[in-house]
Amino acid sequence: MLHYGALKVAAKRQKECAGAVLQDVHARVCGLMEEFSPDALAVESVFTALNMRTALRLAEVRGVILLAAAQHGVMVYSYAPREVKASVAGHGHADKRQMQMMVRALLSMNETPEPSDAADALAVALCHLLTEQARQRFGLPNPRAGTKPRALRAVAGSGGLANKFRPLGTTRGGLPRIVWTR
Repeated sequence: MLHYGALKVAAKRQKECAGAVLQDVHARVCGLMEEFSPDALAVESVFTALNMRTALRLAEVRGVILLAAAQHGVMVYSYAPREVKASVAGHGHADKRQMQMMVRALLSMNETPEPSDAADALAVALCHLLTEQARQRFGLPNPRAGTKPRALRAVAGSGGLANKFRPLGTTRGGLPRIVWTR
């Protein structure tokens, strides 16, 4: 882990104009991409929240992050909240505290990551890491291979075992069905 944290925008800045927060998010994400040059970006997919205003605000911020990734040619992977929780905590209904403790344990951190939003971001990154490790270990094709930015398409190669199996959709629980062929 190189860096983690949460962006806090001052209340005064939030009141300046409707797009001030989004502008700050874009600038910070672009700065981090330039500083660390990531190969991929993992984000949590938009979910239906109890508060529609919160859901819309999250969707706006997510859109700005996707824009920054596209501008820097970084491939984006999206994971549902339950998928992240299942991957990191072992079940899809883990609460914030459980997620913080699992992130701390999996990353061998001395302290619990704070705020909980930072722990959530680390959990999304861990989910992506675990998913990619499993995909590569079992020679699974990249389901998002067709969504790469144009700059990355020329560089991408094909997987070694890609011709030996074919996905057949998903099971009732959302797990991929794979049939081995000879």
